[in-house]
Amino acid sequence: MIVVTGAAGFIGSVVVSALNAAGHEDLLLVDTLGSEGKFKNLRAKAYRDIIDPIAFLEALPEIAEEIDAIVHLGAITDTSAPDADAMLDSNTHYTQLLAQIALENDIRFIYASSASVYGDGALGFSDDDALTPSFKPLNPYAFSKWLFDAMAIRHGWTDKIVGLRFFNVFGPNEYHKARMASVIWHAYRQVQETGKIKLFQSHKAEYADGAQERDFIHVDDLSKVILFFLEHPEANGIFNLGTGKARSFNDLAAAIFQSLGKEPQIEYIPTPENIRNAYQYFTEADLTKLRAAGYDEEFLSLEEGVDRYIQGYLVKDDPYV
Repeated sequence: MIVVTGAAGFIGSVVVSALNAAGHEDLLLVDTLGSEGKFKNLRAKAYRDIIDPIAFLEALPEIAEEIDAIVHLGAITDTSAPDADAMLDSNTHYTQLLAQIALENDIRFIYASSASVYGDGALGFSDDDALTPSFKPLNPYAFSKWLFDAMAIRHGWTDKIVGLRFFNVFGPNEYHKARMASVIWHAYRQVQETGKIKLFQSHKAEYADGAQERDFIHVDDLSKVILFFLEHPEANGIFNLGTGKARSFNDLAAAIFQSLGKEPQIEYIPTPENIRNAYQYFTEADLTKLRAAGYDEEFLSLEEGVDRYIQGYLVKDDPYV
């Protein structure tokens, strides 16, 4: 049996679909469904049951011998949420408990970290373990992810588990995330409603408006990497998970208009004051460790990924995986 936490969410539900496609149907899904329509993400998929995260933690010691792997994707993911204690409890300590039980019972453990641990990027974006203690994350979410990474390194767990630092993930099944959904989702809706896309102005002289860069990765590529680590238990450690190529928001907007067959229309607006000081102007995954671990598949380009998302899902009557 494989356990997937955060299974009703954006990334979790796509991973469940990828596991089904690979022949895995004995899945235990851990999540809460809430009232945002997350249940739609789990339709037309095969799994054993859905269980609440706290109930799962309580049951885990008793059912551990049935479990082959835990893919831990559940977390509070709102990067602007101010409650650091809630983040610490949900994102750090819950992960710690799962990891310890997994290690004690020889269960494959793969967890979601975040590229936000790199802070303003002053130390670069290398997933070299030696650099992690020196990172200065910029918000409570990033801190909670950094803290568990540092804990795993300090205790030597990274010799036996896998952490994946997700960069900017986009793709289908993110519709319940509202303002926390990807820029692609929001930009697509803006084009449909107004014919134009709003991007943040630059507040740094060295960057033109819309020239801020991110490493955008399609959720399908992310799922492939997770399946790779499930199939290769000898590969362990903390790894970046992006495409390895930063692209600008202007490029992103152009890709959206291209997919829709429209001429680009962009409006630049001020970056909100409450996120301006923590805003990253450049992120790009260093994939040296991931490639050394044996993952050699190519990632979708920004244009390919955006077109797959829009034409494969967003323009459809049923946009779900």
